[in-house]
Amino acid sequence: MQGKALVTGAAGFIGSHLVNRLARDGWEVVAFDNFSSSWRSKVLSEGVAWIEGDVAEPGAVRDAAQGCSVIFHLAALGSVSRSVRDPLLTHRSNATGTLQVFEAARVTGVRRIVWASSSSVYGDTPVLPKVETMVPRPRSPYAVSKLTGEYYAGVYAALHGLEIVGLRYFNVFGPRQNPESEYAAVIPRFVKAALGGEKLKIHGDGEQTRDFTYVDNVVEANLLASRAPLGEASGQAFNIGCGGRHSLNALVAAMGRELGRSLQVEYGPARPGDVRDSMADVALAERILGYHPVISFEEGLRRTVAWYAAEEKEAGSHV
Repeated sequence: MQGKALVTGAAGFIGSHLVNRLARDGWEVVAFDNFSSSWRSKVLSEGVAWIEGDVAEPGAVRDAAQGCSVIFHLAALGSVSRSVRDPLLTHRSNATGTLQVFEAARVTGVRRIVWASSSSVYGDTPVLPKVETMVPRPRSPYAVSKLTGEYYAGVYAALHGLEIVGLRYFNVFGPRQNPESEYAAVIPRFVKAALGGEKLKIHGDGEQTRDFTYVDNVVEANLLASRAPLGEASGQAFNIGCGGRHSLNALVAAMGRELGRSLQVEYGPARPGDVRDSMADVALAERILGYHPVISFEEGLRRTVAWYAAEEKEAGSHV
């Protein structure tokens, strides 16, 4: 037995992949979620204890964390555009929710917290790749909510001696990511449109770039962060990406190659708060956490397209 771990946001995209991996590796898993944004999460692992709750509610995480040695905090309300529309809801879910997790760990004696920050904290600075020593310049309420969590992490590590590892994810994608919401991430939205014979809608000219990171890389980073010796690195946040970048136009072309046909694109106005270019420098995560990407963008895209195509076929067979 590896130990007992609490996973918040366990029914979500990344959370469900992490829960499956932890259970497979022999952890005792407590899965915590309010089920507000999960999509066909398919958490298949047996023996996982599920708790329905809201991370921002006082005491909810504290009760769930009893007896745990590690908290993997993934619960959050994603989407830059949603945060622009509803900043108060984003702040409650992300900033207040993260503070509640840190408080729960302090009160219950949890050894370590690994939590999801975001590359959005860097903002739209033209310098690439993004390095942790850069001054954050958030451009959206979502980015501010994640940066707030990072500041709390530093304070709780210094004041209370908690071992806290923040992971700044760069554009995570893979199977089980919800394509249905108006706030859906670009890859599942594009795949769903392509499989349905629809035009792919791009906000802007399509030359904006992202460090697309397959979900298995993020799961591996979480596991490494749960056991790496931290020393003075506790309370810091680390870039988790692949260290490359691909434009949305290049993404469309790669997706077309996977599907064996040309895809049609419809361009529209750029969205407020969106970052133009993003790419991770992962040297610090390599040195402190031992992190190396395990799945390339190309292999991750192949797996992702194949998964959604199989889901589409299965859904069609039930019509």
